[in-house]
Amino acid sequence: MVDSRSFVLLLELATQDVENAAKNLGHAIRVANEAKEQLNLLAQYRIDYELRFQNTSQAGLAVTQLFNFRNFIGKLDTAIEGQKLILQDAEYKQEHYRLIWQESEKVRLSYQTLLNRQLKQAEHRDTQREQKQADEFAARKLFYKRNS
Repeated sequence: MVDSRSFVLLLELATQDVENAAKNLGHAIRVANEAKEQLNLLAQYRIDYELRFQNTSQAGLAVTQLFNFRNFIGKLDTAIEGQKLILQDAEYKQEHYRLIWQESEKVRLSYQTLLNRQLKQAEHRDTQREQKQADEFAARKLFYKRNS
């Protein structure tokens, strides 16, 4: 039978793995949230810039102003597409670290279950041994009582 100290050591190692996985997951969640926030800011900035352009264009625009606007909107669109890729990558990593955390937690729970089972079996053996000793003591006492 495996010593309970072995299960305790395995449980401690598994707990460390869970804690490390949780830290990695937390970091990945923060990065994904920051990427999403940045994407929202870029999209809102594009909307605001386009509205501002529409308001100023009603009075009439020079060709260079129109060119500058279209050029800047194109750069914003490129930045938004790039940020979407960053967000997609961050969400992928977030899910990856979530799966790692779930797997490490599953391993930790397995070791905890095995340790609990082993401790329960040891407790049961101790109870049986104590009962056997009590029975033997009672039998000896009865034997000596009858023979005295």
